Amino acid sequence: MKVAVVGATGLVGTKMLQVLAERNFPVTELIPVASEKSVGKEVEYKGKKYKVVSMTDAIAAKPAVALFSAGGGTSLEWAPKFAEAGITVIDNSSAWRMDPTKKLVVPEINADALTGSDKVIANPNCSTIQMVVALNPLHKKYKIKRLVVSTYQSVTGTGVKAVTQLMNERQGVEGEMAYRYQIDMNAIPQIDVFLDNGYTKEEMKMVNETKKIMRDDSIRVTATTVRIPVMGGHSESVNVEFANDFDLDEVRSLLASAPGVVVVDDPANAKYPMPKDAHERDEVFVGRLRRDESQPNTLNMWIVSDNLRKGAATNAVQIAEYLLQQGLLG
Repeated sequence: MKVAVVGATGLVGTKMLQVLAERNFPVTELIPVASEKSVGKEVEYKGKKYKVVSMTDAIAAKPAVALFSAGGGTSLEWAPKFAEAGITVIDNSSAWRMDPTKKLVVPEINADALTGSDKVIANPNCSTIQMVVALNPLHKKYKIKRLVVSTYQSVTGTGVKAVTQLMNERQGVEGEMAYRYQIDMNAIPQIDVFLDNGYTKEEMKMVNETKKIMRDDSIRVTATTVRIPVMGGHSESVNVEFANDFDLDEVRSLLASAPGVVVVDDPANAKYPMPKDAHERDEVFVGRLRRDESQPNTLNMWIVSDNLRKGAATNAVQIAEYLLQQGLLG
């Protein structure tokens, strides 16, 4: 089938091409799309070169599905135009996530909500995806009441410019800054803009998206999101209060058998998830599982995942795979 990748020259777009190839998605014709200044450039897919085309040309080519990773403004303008042409859009920006008419999907959790009439499907925020993948099996069993999450997020979540800034600082080279402050040897407790309530947009994404994906508005969530000088994946410290008590061995067993989850939890041998081990992997890694001794029915856990893969590109491709399996594409 014809597949368009919108934002094909960016970090996530490049990763989408890689994941489509790795997973052998049945692409008969690839349509790479990017901004006007990138039209005519070439991208490589499975050893072949493809010329980047404009949005208008991509719609005219009538792909069955378009994977968008070109920012919220672009998505708000163009996703409806693709949808009107009968093309299913899977969008990685925040543009449609909280739109009540659009599905916000993590396939392991709520792909069953998708129908053939869903022409614009939202891919959740990277830090939300990895958290809910790990929490969903526990929510089903013990019912989550409240989450306290602190994130330690990779510079790759900001994009190429941020990776360049980190590497320049590491080498003592002056260059363009993606962040207001130095990121090397630092931690910046601001991801996205501040809102009137004192939280950042990224923090509120985690609050609102978690409830929508898990289809439970009663879950209370509070978040602090932090950018750190790391590549390879996002890490999260999550404190989970359940309605019902749990057994730690049962928690490990539920997580170990959950789709897309790998348990790395062996403190005696200093085994726990780290971003460098999650790099280029699609799984969500969970460890440091321990009871919160300060209050009942509460668990502490550490969750790590590659934010460009499961946090973005892989999740989008998995949505496309589900649509294909269910006969909902084209």
